[in-house]
Amino acid sequence: MKQVINNRKAAIIGCGFVGSASAFSLMQSGLFSELVLIDANREKAEGEALDIAHGIPFARQMKIYAGDYDDIMDSAVIIVTAGANQKPDETRLDLVHKNVEIFKSIIPEIAKRDYQGILLIVANPVDILTYTALKLSGMPEKRVIGSGTVLDTARLKYRLGEHLCVDSRSVHAFIIGEHGDSEIAVFSSANVSGIPLNRFCEMRGHFAHDESTRRIAEEVKNSAYEIIAKKHATYYGIAMSVKRICEAIVRDEKSILPVSSMMCGEHGISDVVLSMPSIVGKDGIETQVPISLSEEEENRLRESADTLKKVIGQLQLD
Repeated sequence: MKQVINNRKAAIIGCGFVGSASAFSLMQSGLFSELVLIDANREKAEGEALDIAHGIPFARQMKIYAGDYDDIMDSAVIIVTAGANQKPDETRLDLVHKNVEIFKSIIPEIAKRDYQGILLIVANPVDILTYTALKLSGMPEKRVIGSGTVLDTARLKYRLGEHLCVDSRSVHAFIIGEHGDSEIAVFSSANVSGIPLNRFCEMRGHFAHDESTRRIAEEVKNSAYEIIAKKHATYYGIAMSVKRICEAIVRDEKSILPVSSMMCGEHGISDVVLSMPSIVGKDGIETQVPISLSEEEENRLRESADTLKKVIGQLQLD
């Protein structure tokens, strides 16, 4: 008999910086009435649950506790943040082999219990680990999602909002491809409340379009490295991204978010996980959304896919 999913319950596997910040963000959001934390160090999970629970009188009533895999199989969303942290001067792809080994101990525990909810992968390198989770779990592709470039896209909107002195929520633009060094800022279709980006820039007194977009794209790409160099980890931005993706799922919003998912021939790319705008709702990814790309952006997307495929080729997932 298949497990009945509780739409008001979530689980987080991994209680490091990202996992605990995500738990705190979800507690404040009021999205869930039950939240289970799992960590290889049980006491760490218990401590985080207790610390966050003490804030419940200032938020909404919920149950938050440390548990094990049997406790989480009725969760609407299982969020996997477990993994080694990215160190200064280390790329996300440098983390691959350490974190794939960690996933080999986590994902089979979920798979053997025939989990029916949404598996949200957040640990880095997120595209490779989402691919790993798909292969190890045997779950349908639409129900295994990576947090992808949701945070990168927020960083892009934030920087464009600053550049133009406008509310970043009025900026419509995506980062696609790898959540990492080969990511692509799609400026060709970017707009501010429907006004093409370059035209809006000129309205605000900016005319050096190529120079500005190149600089902003570099700042967005390098922002994680800058934060890690200054404070050794990034966790608040990604915690807010986790909350946003969970909102789209449990409210069945059908929001368009640039999450990581399996490519099945779109843009001539197959058998690799990367980020493209997708409709996200209660069943996971409904469909990818066709996005207009310039020829250069199209080429860079294929290069990004090739970068990830090379890494996938080194993995032993059978």
